[in-house]
Amino acid sequence: MGVHPFRYRPVDYLGLLLQPRLDNCRHLSREMNIQVLSEHKLSPMVPADLSEVELVLVKDLSIAGSTDAQPGDPHRDTWTKKVDFLLSVIGFAVDLANVWRFPYLCYKNGGGAFLIPYTIFLFIAGIPLFYMELAVGQYNREGAATVWKICPVFKGVGYTVIAIALYVGFYYNVIIAWALYYLFSSFTNELPWLKCGNNWNSPNCTDPLLLNSSLLGNETFYSKFKITPAAEFYERGVLHLHESKGIQDLGPPRWQLMLCLTFVVFVLYFSLWKGVKSSGKVVYITATLPYVVLFVLLIRGITLPGAMEGIRAYFYIDFKQLNNPMVWIDAATQIFYSLGAGFGVLIAFSSYNKFDNNCYRDALLTSVVNCVTSFFSGFAIFSVLGYLAFRHGTKIEDVATEGPGLVFIIYPEAIATLPGSTLWAIIFFIMLLTLGIDSAMGGMEAVITGLSDDFKVLKRNRKMFTMVVTFGTFLMALLCITNGGVYVLTLLDTYAAGTSILFGVLIEAIGVSWFYGVDRFSEDIERMMGFRPGLYWRLCWKFVSPAFLLFVVITSVVTSRGLRYDDYIFPQWSNLVGWGVAASSMLFVPGYAIYKFLTVPGTFKERIAYCITPEKEHHRIAEGGVRGFTLKHWLAI
Repeated sequence: MGVHPFRYRPVDYLGLLLQPRLDNCRHLSREMNIQVLSEHKLSPMVPADLSEVELVLVKDLSIAGSTDAQPGDPHRDTWTKKVDFLLSVIGFAVDLANVWRFPYLCYKNGGGAFLIPYTIFLFIAGIPLFYMELAVGQYNREGAATVWKICPVFKGVGYTVIAIALYVGFYYNVIIAWALYYLFSSFTNELPWLKCGNNWNSPNCTDPLLLNSSLLGNETFYSKFKITPAAEFYERGVLHLHESKGIQDLGPPRWQLMLCLTFVVFVLYFSLWKGVKSSGKVVYITATLPYVVLFVLLIRGITLPGAMEGIRAYFYIDFKQLNNPMVWIDAATQIFYSLGAGFGVLIAFSSYNKFDNNCYRDALLTSVVNCVTSFFSGFAIFSVLGYLAFRHGTKIEDVATEGPGLVFIIYPEAIATLPGSTLWAIIFFIMLLTLGIDSAMGGMEAVITGLSDDFKVLKRNRKMFTMVVTFGTFLMALLCITNGGVYVLTLLDTYAAGTSILFGVLIEAIGVSWFYGVDRFSEDIERMMGFRPGLYWRLCWKFVSPAFLLFVVITSVVTSRGLRYDDYIFPQWSNLVGWGVAASSMLFVPGYAIYKFLTVPGTFKERIAYCITPEKEHHRIAEGGVRGFTLKHWLAI
């Protein structure tokens, strides 16, 4: 024991004997991109008098000696077509935030000037991190947890991102259910949020036209009024928020929302149950339809009175805003959340790619498409906001808002006043549904792939496991469709994927670029695509991206404030619960590192070596050839 098996003389003899044949096989592997050094292809060339042990050693020698052998499961499913993968990635990255967050951030932070820090962070951190996750998943052909065979001590971060993706599924599906409820409610001659007088309206419900500019001012914005028909339909008709006194008073689940949530869960299950073979077909609709709808809404929007004022306000360039550090902070956080790195989704999706797929080109294409979509959606949104401001005789800043308030109150109110309002409402909420469903599919796939790759019994029973995951998110989501469910949703949205996801990606970037090594990672990419990443990418992975993530993590903690929903301030205990949710995922990182260190054999130094050395190189530890113990490894770029 401890003696490297390659030192046995029979193997040395066979290695020389078979070298010409192996060289031909390796050449064939390069040409045909197949793994030919398998047992059934070598066995005819092996003399009959060799023992079974020697046959195994021959096989191990052959595969270890080949630089072209592909890691991961050679029988793993792959995307039926390349476009399935691209649409899945785009569909995941382009989500509701592209519509309800980016346009408002751009407007608030200097319009066109905001694009300067946004673009800078896109190229120094956004795309490099996106590229890194695609390459790691594609080369190792594993999910978010088992991909860390490249550096076993960091496997905990895989569980971190899987947990975060699961937490997000608890509440993200509820937002899709809201959109579905609005869609069903739109099939009427007169949209229910157009006028007062419905059974959910309060005595204070006021016609929007009566809330003219004389009532606005002193920082009282129209978008903050909660007595309009649209606002009351959302908070009283859909959420029943008026029946809750706070997060401590949730009440029973709303049966209407429960039916919508059930429909969403069934759609997710039947989209995912066969893996990429089924989800790759669903995205043909969910990833492309939003672009058609956005274009139609833009064409309709720019024909409305006041639309040009809205677009001018959206794209007004104010370079003075660049002196405000909060603008740069907003740009940094938005580019990170916009691209969706760190949720394990990109790793899961790319793990089903062919080994020689050009993930570099994919990273550039999908990142740019995502950011252009965010910018383009702003024109569709602000053209309608300009119309709403014109209708009420007020300023754009009075009607501009972000989040659910934009897509479930302000925008629906605007389209309710248009000719053919029912059609426009149906089109708009179908767009929200498709934006949400493919992003939810991505999150669920990250969970399913990550755990089933780690526990083979789950992979063998994928359909059943998919049902357990989707039904589990349904049960947890029931808390978010109660009378006070929006408070639970706000807590999860703030803490479940806030600082914890930033922390997870920071550890991921450090694990790949420092412990595994940028040079080794670049060699992996060269094996896949035939070219080595340029110096720019290696510097970003090694220094710029980790520094960027550290900055965003610190900023996230420093700027963190107590929870609130409009005028409701959450009790202090709910903030502690929120940080508990965040910590529950982050603790996987140190927890697994300690577990790994304590369970591997050897001395203190040998244990560290096993923890930081890729599993395929563990045989070198006994020889003292630990790459991570050399200065050259840490200085390499």
